[in-house]
Amino acid sequence: MTRELAIDVDSFPIAGVFTISRGSRTEARVVACTVSENGVRGHGECVPYPRYGESEDSVVSQIEGLRDDIANGISRNDLIQAMPAGAARNAIDCALWDLEAKLSGKRASEMVCTIPPRPLQTAYTISLAPPEEMAAQARAHATRPLLKVKLGGENDAARIHAVAGAAPESRLIVDANEGWTEDNIRENMLAAAEFHVALIEQPLPAGKDTILREIPHPVPVCADESVHTADSLKDLAGLYDFVNIKLDKTGGLTAAIELRDRARAMGFGVMVGCMVGSSLAMAPAVLLAQGADYVDLDGPLLLAKDRAHALAYSGSLVSPPSPQLWG
Repeated sequence: MTRELAIDVDSFPIAGVFTISRGSRTEARVVACTVSENGVRGHGECVPYPRYGESEDSVVSQIEGLRDDIANGISRNDLIQAMPAGAARNAIDCALWDLEAKLSGKRASEMVCTIPPRPLQTAYTISLAPPEEMAAQARAHATRPLLKVKLGGENDAARIHAVAGAAPESRLIVDANEGWTEDNIRENMLAAAEFHVALIEQPLPAGKDTILREIPHPVPVCADESVHTADSLKDLAGLYDFVNIKLDKTGGLTAAIELRDRARAMGFGVMVGCMVGSSLAMAPAVLLAQGADYVDLDGPLLLAKDRAHALAYSGSLVSPPSPQLWG
């Protein structure tokens, strides 16, 4: 068996500007990986993330470094031993899942899901901005049942108030992206509780979050930057109530399934989230998210242009991928 590898760097324009506490961007830059065998192609996509020391060049270099192993038919389980968790491994792992499904004639959903996958309700992200601008964003999407509100600046209580008033029928998740401090976390958590926020995501910087063990959680708290793989979980008990699983952090669907199952066994709630990428990046995550407590797979909804055979969104419902896209 000889397999071939192709690597592409793609850009997808974002509809407007996407802003979180660490900065703004107007395009999603992704690395796509294709693994071929006897003319059958498996595809995967990842999003290099500077927060974790990744760049397009570093991810392409990591994937290129596995060319010989891929040619020799490396398995998904051996891949976990051959590469560290991260975006590069995610692209290869998902390409191998797609290739395996196509070669076997079975859908990936048959291997991942215990029952046939169904459409899922995803959160829709409100970008960080002054309160009045965030209220305008929320008002435009007030019919969506779940909004994810980016925070992490000064006066976040006013932002929560503004969004809650503009979308009174929507449930809210607030995501500080490590932007709160020990000085303001109590105030911000109380504001979130006052406006019936459902979940607070990564309020404090990873590694500087031990105060979460000492203070009340009037709203459940979800780890994002603090959790990468199943091995992360041992340090999170007592700090967090939920974990946000992203394939670019776990290094692919294979490791994400292990993280999800171990998190459940340890009593954590589960969110399945994403970086801002195309439908190809979301497709395996839709299968992972079957049965999750919260789903945040709105990446393609934030883009001005997506891939061919894109995921089907109906309002906030995202359907499982077609075989033409992935799996």
